[in-house]
Amino acid sequence: MNHLLRRLTETWNAGDATAYAALFTDDADYITYFGLHLKGRQAIEDSHRELFKLPIKLDTPSAEPLIRRLSPEVQLAIVQGGSNGRPSIVSFAAVETAEGLRFAFFQNTRVSAP
Repeated sequence: MNHLLRRLTETWNAGDATAYAALFTDDADYITYFGLHLKGRQAIEDSHRELFKLPIKLDTPSAEPLIRRLSPEVQLAIVQGGSNGRPSIVSFAAVETAEGLRFAFFQNTRVSAP
């Protein structure tokens, strides 16, 4: 899982929408911090192709990710990070596929004061 999380940051910061989307399953659910629900790898790639035209870079995570194996094929990760100094908590579910471990679920939640 740590390798997949590193690749996520690398592909995002390189602005490579195709490589970024390849880290997700074909039918992945991807929920942005403002509540947009993208369905599937192609939707993730298409939306990030436009997003990566902006100067948004992922920050180094502020803590080690919490990673739990839920079953032999499913892992959960919770990462404290963000972009451009705006903190987020991001949840991932990853599954074993023929391509290797891939994200099937992504939820980004901005951290804000109550």
